[in-house]
Amino acid sequence: MRGIILAGGHGTRLHPVTRAVSKQLLPVYDKPMIYYPLSVLMTAGIREILIISNPEHLDAYRQLLGSGAELGLELSYLPQDKPRGLADALIVGQDFVGDEQVALILGDNIFYGPHLPELLRAERGRLTGCTLFGHTVPDPQRFGVAELDPSGRVVSLEEKPRNPRSDLAVVGLYFYDNEAIARAAALAPSARGELEITDLNRTFVDSGEARLVSLGPDCVWFDTGTHDSLLTASLFVQNLQQREGRSIARLDEIALAMGFVDGPVRSRAEPALAAPRTH
Repeated sequence: MRGIILAGGHGTRLHPVTRAVSKQLLPVYDKPMIYYPLSVLMTAGIREILIISNPEHLDAYRQLLGSGAELGLELSYLPQDKPRGLADALIVGQDFVGDEQVALILGDNIFYGPHLPELLRAERGRLTGCTLFGHTVPDPQRFGVAELDPSGRVVSLEEKPRNPRSDLAVVGLYFYDNEAIARAAALAPSARGELEITDLNRTFVDSGEARLVSLGPDCVWFDTGTHDSLLTASLFVQNLQQREGRSIARLDEIALAMGFVDGPVRSRAEPALAAPRTH
């Protein structure tokens, strides 16, 4: 499986700061936002990762992360010259993906949970078609929402519904088999002129090849696309690291724990932190 981080867009909800910098380079407490989705892919065992962003921001990502070799990764970079929808990332990255499976994660999504790494690796191993991940939320009308039948099968997906059929939001992490590339290319643009990820996922629902896995109550999920959610996520990370002594998105620790490197490393992307504890 190869991984794609979609770190493009204009970040309009975070203006004016994102007029000058890519949203996914903003700090979430002590690390750039992109560290968090990158860490998720790493804990899932994925080492070949593509970062897609606006052309004017790619050099900043290269300067931050480089080739990834210091972390035992192979990082690639490609531009998305204008926002054409989340599903467009699969078209932009089709040569990178090749014949492999692919994990697509949004660059402004943050996940934390004690059992998340094991869950992701297990789901990666059993992937057929598409695997979506869900989290219960108090305001499902803000998200893509999944409806399940009594057996747990996905029966419908709605994007930001006025009257949600459930409180189960589909989060910004998707596992696909290679068929997703052709399905994304066959999508028609939505009314706003974009290739919608929900439309792509519906094709798997319609063919009976979509599964939804709930992240569970012990997993925390943030969509850091607003000032309030960005602050909330930063405070969560601060509390986790300072009060509980746990670490999150420490790329050097993850690389060592996953066996991507042979010994402790200090990459260009990883500043020293006081007395971290691997978690």
